[in-house]
Amino acid sequence: MRCDASRRASGGSLPPANMTRRPRMQARRKTRLYIVLAVLAGLGLTVSLTLYALSSNIDLFYTRGNYLRQNGNPGATPYRAAPAGGGYVQPGSLQRDPQTLDVRFKLYDARGVVDVSYKGILPDLFREGQGVVARGVLDGERHITAQQVLAKHDENYTPPEVKNAMTPEKTGTQP
Repeated sequence: MRCDASRRASGGSLPPANMTRRPRMQARRKTRLYIVLAVLAGLGLTVSLTLYALSSNIDLFYTRGNYLRQNGNPGATPYRAAPAGGGYVQPGSLQRDPQTLDVRFKLYDARGVVDVSYKGILPDLFREGQGVVARGVLDGERHITAQQVLAKHDENYTPPEVKNAMTPEKTGTQP
């Protein structure tokens, strides 16, 4: 490679200014870059839409104490979803309105007691002393208006259909 002075002396000219710059990106590389960027953008959009869709289906569970520690801000929850409060139905607290489906009861745990009101049909496993989850809104400092009540069962629970199928007279087999 000759230096610029020897090039001028031999009558050669310097290359134009645009030739001294880096060569433009090759078409194949440019196409590959666009494909990678499109895939990354599509992946980002897919993840964003998935997280947005799942956020409305997240069930949040709070204990009695969590509800009561909301610093005097009833109804406020960390998220937009209706929170679920769990505990045990206090014995003697169940009140049913005979003309409507309105039910009132108290949930308790080691940290406190909260009143719950619910309009609807209660689950078959619901009873006093039973563990339940009330999903709804904290209306006052110690009151939940439940939109859904779920009864918990222990690990020994067997559905009636299975229990009936397992009895000897139903199966026709002798033990």
